[in-house]
Amino acid sequence: MGPLPQRRGPGGRAPAHLSLNAGIQLAYTAARLAGRLRPRNRAIAPLAIRECEPGISVLIPSRNGKELLAAQLPGILRDLPPAAEVLVIDNGSEDGTAAWLNRAFPQVRLEVSPQPLSFARAANRGLAAARYSRVCLLNNDMMIDPGFFHALDRAFAQVPDLFCATAQIRFPPGVRREETGKAVMAQDNPGDFPLRCDEPLPGEDLTYVLYGSGGCSLYDASMLRALGGIDAVYEPAYVEDLDIGFRAWQRGWQSVYVAGAGVEHRHRATTARYYSPEELDLILEINYLKFLARSVENPSLFSRLWLQAMERLRLRAARHDAARQALRQAARIALAGGPAMPPKVSEELVLALTNGSVFVFPGRKPTGKPCRLIAAVSLECTPRADCDQVLVAFADQLQPPPADVLANYAEVVLVYRGRSSPLSFRAALEQTVRKWKPESAELDRARLAAYAQFCAPAEVVLR
Repeated sequence: MGPLPQRRGPGGRAPAHLSLNAGIQLAYTAARLAGRLRPRNRAIAPLAIRECEPGISVLIPSRNGKELLAAQLPGILRDLPPAAEVLVIDNGSEDGTAAWLNRAFPQVRLEVSPQPLSFARAANRGLAAARYSRVCLLNNDMMIDPGFFHALDRAFAQVPDLFCATAQIRFPPGVRREETGKAVMAQDNPGDFPLRCDEPLPGEDLTYVLYGSGGCSLYDASMLRALGGIDAVYEPAYVEDLDIGFRAWQRGWQSVYVAGAGVEHRHRATTARYYSPEELDLILEINYLKFLARSVENPSLFSRLWLQAMERLRLRAARHDAARQALRQAARIALAGGPAMPPKVSEELVLALTNGSVFVFPGRKPTGKPCRLIAAVSLECTPRADCDQVLVAFADQLQPPPADVLANYAEVVLVYRGRSSPLSFRAALEQTVRKWKPESAELDRARLAAYAQFCAPAEVVLR
């Protein structure tokens, strides 16, 4: 039997849906090929590094946001520590923001751009003017809770080499919670967007996250400058926070979720004024592809994530214009090139740590005695009075550790089997060793002996 004749529309043209499908398949094939050909030509130029006195510079980009600032600034000013400043970057506002700020809040510093700036460009302008050693990027639609700055700042004393401490995000009553602050990379289904915010468990705090929300996070200013600031390619907004967080992890600089720093987010209070939901969806899709192409160095990891992204766009393209347009631009994005220098840490381990399977719970207050790490296949209660103990354990259920377990450990790190990758337990173990610097580590000889090498330099005891 010969080939079936192709159906034609009026005038001999193929039906529109056939042309659409052919265009999607062509773009999909080109994007996959471009991913294999991605050049390695991107170098990061650091910003000028300068000494800054200890303290916090709060940077608030704002465009026609006078009413939002009026609601936000009183709480910020009440919560500021003594060594701190607030800097509003006014982006081409036409609502009299600058003159109003000078009258109503003379203690607030002001940077004025006659033209609207993207979030990244506004943040970098604020970073260049910041006086203090840490900078808090804060959207003008974030309303902070009391103790916000103290909670974020304290994380830097608790986690070594901390790049970013990010807040817990709530939404106004009656609004569906779209963000939580606990950002992970996970894709349960091929059609899911690969980034999401998980609901934190009760008592969870200082859990490692892939990145901190650019709208409510505290950063080490010197590290941020060393990374070249926020990448201005992410126009006009979205994904720039993922990019900077991931590039920090590549250098071994961590980001954590801070439960005690709360904000209420009046979601898209600014961007929704200037972009339709469809335009915002396209911006998100395009910027995620830019992140993959520009920042993921490991060739096999890039290939896997890129192919996942192409498959997701292909599945959505017939019904979603944003996916279709993003797929058409994907080849050009990949061929623009990626990082030229290898990272200092394994990107696979970073994603294994921040895929939503690792949960951190503070326990009893550390005493300052020598630290002992216990790695276990399940939760166990091991009282010891002669040392501080930390526990890294597998968990079969998503629930906080029992009170008696927390009472015997300075920290409990759970690795949930239902989400973990083969590398997740190793990644959690290595981060715990790095954070607590234990003198000894105790592991189950039969089931966890293979992880002993990841406890160095602690003395390992197999039981």
